[in-house]
Amino acid sequence: MAGTRLPPLIEAVLSVGTDLELRATLQHIVDSAAELTGARHAALDTVDPGRDGLTGIRTAGAVPRCPESLRVPIRVQDEHFGDLHLAGKRQAAPFTTEDEQLLHVLATQAGIAIGNARLYEAARQRERWIEGAAAVTTALLSGESAADALTTVAERARILADAAAGVILQRTDEGGMEIVTASTYQDPGDIVGAVIRPGSPVLEQLLGGEPVFIDDSATDPRMTTHVRHRFGPSMMLPLQADGRLIGTLALPRRRGDRPYTAVERLLACQFAYQAAAALVLADAQHGRERLAVYEDRDRIARDLHDLVVQRLFATGMMLESTQRRSPGGDVRETLARAVEELRSTVQEVRTAIFSLQQPPAEAPATLRGRVLRETAGAAAVLGFQPSTRFTGPVDSLVPGQVATRLLAALRRALATASRRPGVSRVEVAVDVTAGLADGRAGVRLTVRDDGAREDGAPADGAGRTVTWQAPL
Repeated sequence: MAGTRLPPLIEAVLSVGTDLELRATLQHIVDSAAELTGARHAALDTVDPGRDGLTGIRTAGAVPRCPESLRVPIRVQDEHFGDLHLAGKRQAAPFTTEDEQLLHVLATQAGIAIGNARLYEAARQRERWIEGAAAVTTALLSGESAADALTTVAERARILADAAAGVILQRTDEGGMEIVTASTYQDPGDIVGAVIRPGSPVLEQLLGGEPVFIDDSATDPRMTTHVRHRFGPSMMLPLQADGRLIGTLALPRRRGDRPYTAVERLLACQFAYQAAAALVLADAQHGRERLAVYEDRDRIARDLHDLVVQRLFATGMMLESTQRRSPGGDVRETLARAVEELRSTVQEVRTAIFSLQQPPAEAPATLRGRVLRETAGAAAVLGFQPSTRFTGPVDSLVPGQVATRLLAALRRALATASRRPGVSRVEVAVDVTAGLADGRAGVRLTVRDDGAREDGAPADGAGRTVTWQAPL
């Protein structure tokens, strides 16, 4: 044995440790066992394929069950990893005691090589997941919107887990959970919107922030969504930080794909925890940025009110005093126009102050804010910003239905003004202090522009005025 078989044994022992990738290592073991013993068939069947995400490793062809077969166990530390099966020795010779001794030596070295490969594979997976979590944190803190942030988490997790889809579920008002974003190889449109309804067996675990591991989504009775039939092994991981459940990250694989290993489950849970913490930090950062914007807008509004409005008001008072003392009619008329212009300017500045005090990027809820939004939209068509004036407490006096009709009339008037030639100024006024002709309280909308007359002639200074009013 020492003279003729030792060099091949040494070569075989050395070869099984040359590759740190686990599957390649196992294939080396099988090939070396067949070569050492002269077996036509060799296979390595693992005791727990799910731990390493493996199926059987074998040479070409199946290993027949026959008395002339040979089986040797492989142990990794104190664990029974699997069994090496050999059958069909060449020249129809039986396996010898020497063959079995060679396999025992090979199996011992294989156990060491498998342990090293496992450590390497776990370290490599851990490095990938850590890098993925760091990339997600960087992306989330770079200023993404809430929807984009969830999509980033779902997509990165799908890639790291080698899953068919990355899915985020969030709580519904009815007490269930709904898929709000999904990352898949194909169009995820039919996945988004799928709902786990209240009463589902898996829902209590998800809402309680517990991870759920599923062997086959298509057959597991806990799964109730209409898309479950297309998926196999799955992980459903809580996105939870500081006691706050943001949602659930689901990572389903295709039907028939290998199950998730214990290492993959652990790393995915750690990723979900870090992603949830990053989502909370990103939300807090966005909150601080919004607060800074609010504070800056408030400061500008205070400066406008305390400096500009007061100075304009004081200037108007001086002009009115001068007007009363002026002997000339032309001078008094000029001063009157200047005073009126100053009053209009004060109203417009106050309107600007009000708009600064509104939360940015949110649909206004008050009538004043909705009127300002309409005039701002018209500015894109007109090429300039219409002036807007409010008289009286329009937000508290105008009911919802009247406000809706007023806004419709405003849109029509602005659209008409945008089509008229020669329009360079549009004035919008909303007044709740002017009563109706029959004495009832009412609201009046006035839209005035300086465009050409209906017959196409140049404007004579009066332009066109549209008036709409309704009782309150």
